[in-house]
Amino acid sequence: STSEFPEGAHLGPQDIIAFKDYETGLAYAKKVGKPILLDFTGFACVNCRKMEERVWSNPKILNLLKEEIVLISLYVDDKRPLPDGQEITSEISGKKLRYVGQKWSEFQILRYKANAQPFYVIMDHDETDLIEPIGYTPNEDEYYEWLRKGVDAFEK
Repeated sequence: STSEFPEGAHLGPQDIIAFKDYETGLAYAKKVGKPILLDFTGFACVNCRKMEERVWSNPKILNLLKEEIVLISLYVDDKRPLPDGQEITSEISGKKLRYVGQKWSEFQILRYKANAQPFYVIMDHDETDLIEPIGYTPNEDEYYEWLRKGVDAFEK
């Protein structure tokens, strides 16, 4: 029912409830007491779609993604303009960042020293990584083990 649909969320890949904004997703995760899967992705990212279509569709993985974590998908090529007054200057290039995607790309580079997509991070409510982040992982068993390990680390 729509009444339990969290504010600021949308249905992401495989109908997983997802957030496209970091702060909104973080607040929701705190409210429901679940760890966060940060999904650095892109509309033009072929390997991101492969993961969503072939790996996330695995019933074990899908169940974890739907029930045990909060998904925040940050699109590094999101061309929506940043709201007025929220433009930021890049700490990397010194240029003004105009688009939502540039903000997420900068965030990924500064925090994780990585700029490839997909890039997955499982973190707690203090924004601490629970396990080592991973990139493209087409092996379903491997990806499931990684997710499981991250979720279990949160519950300890």
